[in-house]
Amino acid sequence: MSVPFLDLDASYRELRGELDAAVSGVMSSGRYILGSEVERFESEYADYIGVQHCVSVASGLDALILTLRAMGVGPGDEVIVPSNTFIATWLAVTQVGATIVPVEPRDDTYNLDPELLTGAITSRTKAIVPVHLYGQPAQMDEIVAVADAHHLTVIEDAAQAHGARHLGRRVGSIGAAGAWSFYPGKNLGAMGDGGAVTTDDAGLADRLRELRNYGSSEKYVHRSQGVNSRLDEIQAAILRVKLARLDEWNARRAQVADRYLEALRDSPLTAPTVGVDSEPVWHLFVVRTEHRSRLQSRLAERGVQTLIHYPTPPHRQGAYRGSAVASATLPVADRLHAEVLSLPIGPHLDDASVGLVISALSDL
Repeated sequence: MSVPFLDLDASYRELRGELDAAVSGVMSSGRYILGSEVERFESEYADYIGVQHCVSVASGLDALILTLRAMGVGPGDEVIVPSNTFIATWLAVTQVGATIVPVEPRDDTYNLDPELLTGAITSRTKAIVPVHLYGQPAQMDEIVAVADAHHLTVIEDAAQAHGARHLGRRVGSIGAAGAWSFYPGKNLGAMGDGGAVTTDDAGLADRLRELRNYGSSEKYVHRSQGVNSRLDEIQAAILRVKLARLDEWNARRAQVADRYLEALRDSPLTAPTVGVDSEPVWHLFVVRTEHRSRLQSRLAERGVQTLIHYPTPPHRQGAYRGSAVASATLPVADRLHAEVLSLPIGPHLDDASVGLVISALSDL
């Protein structure tokens, strides 16, 4: 027996009839771009998150880029981002011409440390982009308090946290906007790329709808230099089917996480820590050890596939070689990226597979 890191086919096997019907309905409709499925998904996802508006786009990266653009962030501005995140958070900032200001994470939750924010703010700071990494909500109450005190905008990178809550509110509804990815491996994943922005700001939503569609809100009238970044009807139809199962699937993930946490109680491995007043959705279950390579190899020998999220921090990627941020001193990010290892987790991981993982960990 072996345990794959994630079984992407499983959601299709569970929902084959509904998904096939949804795709067939789009195929026979003759409307494939910005049609009724997109409109319905946007409405349903906005309701789920608890906001007035959802604007779907082509990817999670586009969701971040277009939100920054719609908020007027650009050259000369600084944007505070976590030092410990997937590189998309950083790429969005540099692609609008703004300057990255990395802030280290807390050593327990791996999310942006609110206590370090004030020291990173300058007269050029325009926005803060906290990331709900691994499905664990950042300490949004503290982050928003700092932002409000300095008249800054907060954009949540919620790409890994569909359904998570902090202080009872869904992430993506707490800052001025939330940016989402529907990459297939996400808790709410399409069968292709996709993304969205959630917000209560009607003006921001209108600007995003224009930017995603060639800068146009009226056919052949282009008021701004927009892009082509639209969620297609097939992916919207698929996401509508899966959205109805999201809470159930997140609950299944939580059950797996609870079993792992119990098994790791007396382990030399560092288990995940849930933040105060937070309800994670366990997109990833990440342990830490100074002996990661040995741990990964031994788990592989037992048939357990693991992945590293992420092996190289953004400031050490070739994309930022030669830039000022490449020489930043970020010891917490460096240490985390050298020690983290993601165990299999997902809504379709069966009890036997969970047991095999736990057995393999107990034999270390």
